[in-house]
Amino acid sequence: MRHHSITRKELLFAQLALLFAIGLQLLTRQIGGDALPGTQNIVIFIELALALVIGLTVNVKKAHRWGLYHFLAIVLLGLVSIANISSLIYVLHSLIINHAVLTGTELLAAALAIFLTNIIVFALWYWEIDSPGLTRTLWSKYDKDFQFTQNDLEKEYPNWQPQFGDYLYLSVTNAINFAPADARPLPLQVKALMAAQSLVSVFTLALLIARSVSILGT
Repeated sequence: MRHHSITRKELLFAQLALLFAIGLQLLTRQIGGDALPGTQNIVIFIELALALVIGLTVNVKKAHRWGLYHFLAIVLLGLVSIANISSLIYVLHSLIINHAVLTGTELLAAALAIFLTNIIVFALWYWEIDSPGLTRTLWSKYDKDFQFTQNDLEKEYPNWQPQFGDYLYLSVTNAINFAPADARPLPLQVKALMAAQSLVSVFTLALLIARSVSILGT
């Protein structure tokens, strides 16, 4: 069984990435204006509150024992994911239906923020599922959800365990190549999660390319 110990540096890196993703959502909200639903302000406020609670209770044993910390972390990642996907839907609606709501530059900036948020939030999901991430508790019934290249090279990498940076790289390659570069998803639910990220990435990149061509053509 793989036991993953999380260093303070790794945890801080992940928490900063989470705050950066929420910051990108604030940027998307500011750019989108009326093109995005007003409820997103409430969602972002809840995300910030949850991130603060998670940061303050990371070392509180009772929070982990009662399952509260795990619940809050899953809710937080779920909210960030839903808010990001809803932003993509509304921005696509602005491009296809309401052509005058956002300028080309605003659409490009919003799409880039959505794309980067997509990478960060799914890296956190992969880390949480496999590592075991923010909650420091395995929540999948499988002991290992990803097979990294280093797992196949035990002699060269004895006692190797993935860090948050490995899951971030995994998320980047899946978002750009629509396939992982150095890790294979094992259970079906992880494959579904990676497929969801790829779909969000496809539509976001399509938006970026469409607006880039339109801007360059004018």
